Amino acid sequence: MPCPSGSDALVFFVNGRKVTERNADPEVTLLTFLRKNLGLTGTKYACGRGSCGACTVMVSKHDPVSKKIRHFSVTACLVPICSLYGAAVTTVEGIGSIKTRLHPVQERIAKSHGTQCGFCTPGMVMSMYALLRNHLHPSEKQLMEALRGNLCRCTGYRSILESGKTFCMMTDCHQKGTGKCCMDQRENHSSSLDRKSDICTELFAKEEFQPLDPTQELIFPPELLRMAENPEKGTLTFYGERVTWISPGTLQDLLELKAKHPEAPLVLGNTSLGPAMKSQGHFHPILLSPARISELSVVTKTSDGLTIGAACSLAQVKDILAESISELPEEKTQTYRALLKHLRTLAGQQIRNMASLGGHIISRHCYSDLNPILAVGNATLNLLSEEGTRQIPLNEHFLAGLASADLKPEEILESVYIPHSRKWEFVFAFRQAQCLQNALPDVNAGMRVLFKEGTDTIEDLSIAYGGVGTATVSAHKSCQQLLGRHWNELMLDEACRLVLDEVSLPGSAPGGKVEFKRTLVVSFLFKFYLKVLKELKTLVRQFSVPGSSRYPEISDGFLSALEDFPVTIPQGVQTYQKVDSHQPLRDPVGRPIMHLSGLKHATGEAIFCDDIPRVDKELFMALVTSTRAHAKIISIDFSEALELPEVVDVITAKDIPGTNGGEDDKLLAVDEVLCVGHVICAVVAETDIQAKQAIEKIKITYEDLEPVIFTIEDAIKHNSFLCPEKKLEQGNIKEAFEKVDQIVEEVHVGGQEHFYMETQRVLVIPKTEDKELDIYVSTQDPAHVQKTVSSTLNIPINRITCHVKRVGGGFGGKVGRPSVFGAIAAVGAVKTGHPIRLVLDREDDMLITGGRHPLFGKYKVGFMNNGRIKALDIECYINGGCTLDHSELVTEFLILKLENAYKIRNLRFRGRACMTNLPSNTAFRGFGFPQGTLVTESCITAVAAKCGLPPEKIREKNMYKTVDKTIYKQAFSPETLIRCWNECLERSSFHSRRMQVEEFNKKNYWKKKGIAIIPMKFSVGFAATSFHQAAALVHIYTDGSVLVTHGGNELGQGIHTKMLQVASRELKVPMSYLHICETSTATVPNTIATAASVGADVNGRAVQNACQILLKRLEPIIKKNPEGTWENWIEAAFEQRISLSATGYFRGYKAFMDWEKGEGDPFPYYVYGVACSEVEIDCLTGAHKKTRTDIVMDACCSLNPAIDIGQIEGAFIQGMGLYTTEELQYSPEGVLYSRSSDEYKIPTITDVPEEFNGLGESGMFLGSSVFFAIMDAVAAVRRERDAAEDFTVKSPATPEQVRMACADRFTEMIPRDDPKTFKPWSIPIA
Repeated sequence: MPCPSGSDALVFFVNGRKVTERNADPEVTLLTFLRKNLGLTGTKYACGRGSCGACTVMVSKHDPVSKKIRHFSVTACLVPICSLYGAAVTTVEGIGSIKTRLHPVQERIAKSHGTQCGFCTPGMVMSMYALLRNHLHPSEKQLMEALRGNLCRCTGYRSILESGKTFCMMTDCHQKGTGKCCMDQRENHSSSLDRKSDICTELFAKEEFQPLDPTQELIFPPELLRMAENPEKGTLTFYGERVTWISPGTLQDLLELKAKHPEAPLVLGNTSLGPAMKSQGHFHPILLSPARISELSVVTKTSDGLTIGAACSLAQVKDILAESISELPEEKTQTYRALLKHLRTLAGQQIRNMASLGGHIISRHCYSDLNPILAVGNATLNLLSEEGTRQIPLNEHFLAGLASADLKPEEILESVYIPHSRKWEFVFAFRQAQCLQNALPDVNAGMRVLFKEGTDTIEDLSIAYGGVGTATVSAHKSCQQLLGRHWNELMLDEACRLVLDEVSLPGSAPGGKVEFKRTLVVSFLFKFYLKVLKELKTLVRQFSVPGSSRYPEISDGFLSALEDFPVTIPQGVQTYQKVDSHQPLRDPVGRPIMHLSGLKHATGEAIFCDDIPRVDKELFMALVTSTRAHAKIISIDFSEALELPEVVDVITAKDIPGTNGGEDDKLLAVDEVLCVGHVICAVVAETDIQAKQAIEKIKITYEDLEPVIFTIEDAIKHNSFLCPEKKLEQGNIKEAFEKVDQIVEEVHVGGQEHFYMETQRVLVIPKTEDKELDIYVSTQDPAHVQKTVSSTLNIPINRITCHVKRVGGGFGGKVGRPSVFGAIAAVGAVKTGHPIRLVLDREDDMLITGGRHPLFGKYKVGFMNNGRIKALDIECYINGGCTLDHSELVTEFLILKLENAYKIRNLRFRGRACMTNLPSNTAFRGFGFPQGTLVTESCITAVAAKCGLPPEKIREKNMYKTVDKTIYKQAFSPETLIRCWNECLERSSFHSRRMQVEEFNKKNYWKKKGIAIIPMKFSVGFAATSFHQAAALVHIYTDGSVLVTHGGNELGQGIHTKMLQVASRELKVPMSYLHICETSTATVPNTIATAASVGADVNGRAVQNACQILLKRLEPIIKKNPEGTWENWIEAAFEQRISLSATGYFRGYKAFMDWEKGEGDPFPYYVYGVACSEVEIDCLTGAHKKTRTDIVMDACCSLNPAIDIGQIEGAFIQGMGLYTTEELQYSPEGVLYSRSSDEYKIPTITDVPEEFNGLGESGMFLGSSVFFAIMDAVAAVRRERDAAEDFTVKSPATPEQVRMACADRFTEMIPRDDPKTFKPWSIPIA
């Protein structure tokens, strides 16, 4: 749109300072503005869709209706700056700083060890801060709600919650059904654990925290208050390059504008339009903002209902409904209660603060949680236009978008009228999603029934479903046919049959999970039937209606089906060993020292790769990836892209002066692409926006090639493998199998996305002479980046310096991949002569980088009827993707670790890595162990079922008992493993809880509990000696300060903190004298990747060595002047020309493996652990709740128990995600669907076990205790229903897998499609 008289000035405040933006672009978000225009980089970019919370800030506005100031958290990545006229924004920098004063929220999250990598921390801080601005002493429930929209991949959330709880009122008592106070339980628990005086449970001292003083907070700017009290009535217009934002000051102006621009959407929260414009390419040249129209936020209560303004946020709607429920009799609030129930689980707090009721309704998403309830609740939409007012029903015709039942283009939604419910009317809501909270539903429903007074005869019935079509679907015909029927089992059976017929879902339906969704349709109907029956019986008793005895009885075993799982606040005890009482106070080793960067994480002052300020003449790079899975590149035309303003160049394989990656693993594709997401070329432009727009203009012509292989099954069929088979064998398998019972089964384990909070990013700065380059990169292996760039550019390694200050999470995903992005950016930097910044969007990161290898395992096990396993033969296939990457190593490690904790005399393990047309899978925490060992443990569970024994008995019977040798002939003692096992059994009260679980299961038909205890023998390190070497460089300066550098990278695991603890002990100086600047290839060369759980171990040895060398040099001086200070000694050493710089070195542990002989000593040592988990499942929906987890882990001598406990909990929760909610879905064409936090669900704060007790340092695999507890519950269901117990094990145990395994009359009644008759929406790749 042309700009007739220029934009209006956009006025808002950030951190108390006025911002006047005279050229506000409607396409610029608050996040971009804060980071790029104001240099406030504490607010992080992580997902770009508002669903991870890393960019949370607080917005304060004057509410024209209540005349009060509203403070609320928002995700800055979705907020257009033009929407902020008259608002005050507070970012993490605005509430406190290490340079001035810390805010108590910042101090407490750091000192409670609630930060690891620190990338999510500013968002966590701001969510808590916004909560405290509204509730000075919040309840724990409010704290959970405030943090539900924030994701963390490192900590496991418990420590974050602990920091928040220090602000809470101490009134929430979780008696857990014992009748005792939770605080008493906690004390009893900790004292009964171990009465030894050397056991400690306190990780921080609350009494040291500064108090929260509300008088010290930033006030709402008086200028904004004056603006709000005398509002600008004129229309504000902001012209961008492509979009115009118009914000009228009066309702009349808005209606005139809507008549003039009927196609222009109204934007309030931008929570629907924003993501659609970002990922679906939706574009609107004109946007209308009704934010200043107070008439659209009015709430009116009448005797027959409630009218809520369309501009009210969902958070406000939640409060309005809660208030009405408290004021009105229960019979009138049925619809409001149903809406409130869904509002509690809908999205995170930030999205609810932003999204409007009107926007939610008008968007008509098929997964809308409110529309089905509003539809059955007979809501009416009040519309406005210049023509006047009009009412339309919010019914199935409106939701289907029928023109006759929709808004006219010139109309706007003014408000929504929701009538009161009546006596003898019942309304209920249902939903099932991948996880309990903050996830889009697979299916949801609103259901309402009205009975003829005093009877169970249906007078009116209304049922609507979401998630089972392109819009909310009504079962109108079915409902009509059921009118006049009695509310009984016959009616229910008929209703199920009718509804399944009417609400039909084709086998190829978008979103997949078709049979699961069909089952939910009738499962929800059954829940509705039971809930209504219970309410009906209560009402009948209340009014003493004659003949009420004829109503069907609800058996006690069915009652549990009525209750949803509540959100509970995790409690627990973390125990660790105190340091020796004789250890000097200044020696920090073994103490729970706060993460070195903890306070900087909390204030946003910790600098990550993309927080480095823009360099002079810097250009931005964006990658162009393949849209085909296997094809020949016929041509690439980038002429249109180069014509765009600010586009500088396109980088292709031809521009690479050196080596273009490996023979089968090119950096940039040449002639052929091997997967969707294969990088073909890169655009370099002056801004990221221009680079991304240029990508759309590049035209690539392909010719598809055969075969196209996605699944392991197809790879086996085509003999498509990346490397030779790996095999280990002991005993005589053939002979052993002849004498025993046998089971042959399959196990499928899905892949996993790293989902590090900081996506892949790199900044390459070319220097003016000698072809030197400075590379700032987020990596676990800077030396590998350095080598790859060297070979790509054909220049010596010594010209390239890689810098790693800190990494926002890695988990193996930043071992190999960053070298690819570093090399491509370096080619761009050399070709253009400019610095190049490359930052991957979350969608691109997930598409390109690969993750954990999906696995298909087959086992044959031979056993005696007492549970003794005599023979085991396991064959594993992993999906390696299109190139080798780490797949051969992963296969080797998987085979080496398959035996886990068990001594079985006759074994054969075989493994293959399959080559498929998917992005190459790579290193991931656990490196094959979490997938492979799930096969072993599934085998143990299957044996237990066949023998009629509990799985823990089979585990115990087959565990290593004495000093022995592994399958690869490495000797070890299982003494620690057995101690961990026995201690976990005791601490978790396993045997008594097993009996309680069985008792619960006898009494409940639709809910079942499960409990499992899983041992772990985890081998640490790489299987090669050279990979265990490490170096350090320690300088002592003349003022006595010490600079430590080493080869490890700070990924959030606290390695720098631990290294300074080591140096402090060795040099006998306080940690305050010591500093680590960064990891750099210029100070410590030829480093090994920080991985395989040995980073602190080997680098600690190198730091120790350097410090011991320095101390030895200082010895004569100290002897001469024993009373002198450290500063005196250093000064004297300098005067005497003693070198105050030393290189420390650790040659590494010996490790080797001979695959020809099948023997070796591949691992320096083992760590042992055991986890016990208890869950409860809902058989009707497949949902589960984690009741309790106990972890016992051998941590040997922990350098820092606070950091190590954080690592245990984080790894456990990440493992739990792998086995329960994290599901990667691919299209039949090999396109990854799950490319954002909307589609891919990592655990949230509400997924933490209700009781979480930990000890020691753990691996991811212990998260499988939750998986096997779920399997235990499912087995109880199948036993009760006489279904076969031996069903194929599939991980993750999603609600879909669990529900469909709990076979019942509802799974039996659904229609099933012949797979040959339709093309599925997604394909299983394991």
